[in-house]
Amino acid sequence: MLLPFLIVGGVGLALLLVSLLLGDVFDHFEIGDGAISGTALAVGLVVFGAAGALTASMGLDLVWAYVLAAVLAVVAYLLSLLVVRNLTRSSDGDPVSTVGFDGIARSDISPSGGEVSLDAPGEIERRMAYSDEPIAEGARIRVVEHSGSRIKVVAR
Repeated sequence: MLLPFLIVGGVGLALLLVSLLLGDVFDHFEIGDGAISGTALAVGLVVFGAAGALTASMGLDLVWAYVLAAVLAVVAYLLSLLVVRNLTRSSDGDPVSTVGFDGIARSDISPSGGEVSLDAPGEIERRMAYSDEPIAEGARIRVVEHSGSRIKVVAR
C-alpha cells in the first residue's frame, strides 16, 4: 500500500540529487522552453511520495491518500518552479562595465597584474587589474578598459 509512494518519492529524491549536483536535467532536452524544471519536478515527486506515505499510514482511505498527495505535489511543484525561475533570473548576468570608475591600488600593479578596489556602488570586492606602467600600492587609479574579469587601469 505504501510502496507506490515510496517508489515515487525515491525517484524524486534521486532526480533532486542529480539536478543539484549536475544542474537541471531538463535544460539539456529543451522541453517547452524551460517550462519544466527538473528541480521543481523532483520536489513535487518527493512531496507526493512523502504526503502519500504519511496519509496512507494514518489510516485514510487509499483514494484520499492519492488525492491529497497529488494536490500537495502540484502545489509544491508550482512553488518550486517559481522559486527556481526567480533564482535563475537573479543570477549573475553579463558583467557591468567599470570603465571610468576610480579607485585605489591595493597592491603594486604592473602589466602582469595587481589588485584594486573601486569607488562605485556595489563594488565590495577587490578586482584583478593590470597596467601598462607600474603603479604603486595606495595610488589612485582610473579604469580605462574592462576585459573579462580583469580591468586595465592608469594612475590618476
